[in-house]
Amino acid sequence: MPDSKPASRFRTLAWGCLILAFAFINAEFFLDSYTAPIKTSPGSLERSQEYKNLMDLQNAFIRNAKKIKPSVVSVNKVKELVGKSSWYDPHTPKPWYAVVRNWFNQNLTGKKYSVENVGSGIILGSNGHILTNYHVVEKLDRILIKLSDGKEYFAKVLGHDTYTDLAVLKISTLRRLPEPEFGQSTALDVGEWVMAIGNPYGLEGTVTVGVVSGTGRTDLGFSHFENFIQTDASINPGNSGGPLINLDGQIVGINTAVAAIGSGVSFAIPVEMALEVGDQLIRNGSVERGWLGIGIQGLTPELADTFRLKTPGVGVLVNSIENETPAQSGGMLRGDIIIQFDGKTISSLKYFQKLVADTTIGKVVPVKIFRDGKEKVLSIKVGKMNS
Repeated sequence: MPDSKPASRFRTLAWGCLILAFAFINAEFFLDSYTAPIKTSPGSLERSQEYKNLMDLQNAFIRNAKKIKPSVVSVNKVKELVGKSSWYDPHTPKPWYAVVRNWFNQNLTGKKYSVENVGSGIILGSNGHILTNYHVVEKLDRILIKLSDGKEYFAKVLGHDTYTDLAVLKISTLRRLPEPEFGQSTALDVGEWVMAIGNPYGLEGTVTVGVVSGTGRTDLGFSHFENFIQTDASINPGNSGGPLINLDGQIVGINTAVAAIGSGVSFAIPVEMALEVGDQLIRNGSVERGWLGIGIQGLTPELADTFRLKTPGVGVLVNSIENETPAQSGGMLRGDIIIQFDGKTISSLKYFQKLVADTTIGKVVPVKIFRDGKEKVLSIKVGKMNS
């Protein structure tokens, strides 16, 4: 009978080879199945990071709203309510008891007032100074300031500046008022997130969010000196005078106007200009600016050719001169083209206006003009423009 051991060993070896081959063929399948969670984890991590970024942005909005709100006030118009008396006919002489009653009503009886929100303001410091827009308080006889905690104070106008539409108010209180943090509008980039806080339609402490749509906006007709920040953050009646804030919780502008051309187009005064004007109003009650006493217009290429000026994009045209002004005393004439002021080349009308306004009162400056095809330098003593 033949030996069966070699056949048994052969069958065992064959089965072992089959098992190894099966394991080798399916190794990739098992490996992929085992490592599947690891392969999909980068996408999960990416989604997690996006969520974290959104939460960080949301938390910044919440943090800044809590941080700045205590420094934002409500500016209100106050009107005394006078009750009608039935004690006498106004067309007949007043009896003595009617006169006595009226005196008691006016001096000893509690007076009633109606209060209407007209805008917002920003606390400049713990001494009670408040910055707002001039158009907010322009026609008000009595002004009531309401703080974020509900406390109310009557305010007086320390000074105003029509050229920038700014005003400073003063309230008297022994409390230490919260002071906000101010940033730099010059560091803003188009597309950067900003927040607006104010009291639109009397809804106190309203927060809206948007982005910077543009900077250096001029020729809008809102004020004489314009250099606005444009934003699409929702600004409505009652927001005027309130702050525009960056993501660091710093005030970078004063909300001042909404364009009539449509929603989503709002403007704010850069904080640097607002603080400079506010400081002068606190110290002097007005803003001192340089003044020449001339009317000017931009120089188009056609006008430059007419006056034979060969330097493109430079200069402003003098189209009028007032009597007894620094310009007239300095020898300037209608039709002169101002190409330099105090050594600085004039690149635009707005730039020239700012140069003159920022010049120290009484300073004698060289003014290079172009007249009759030739350049000439005049010496003009800068006068004072009243606020």
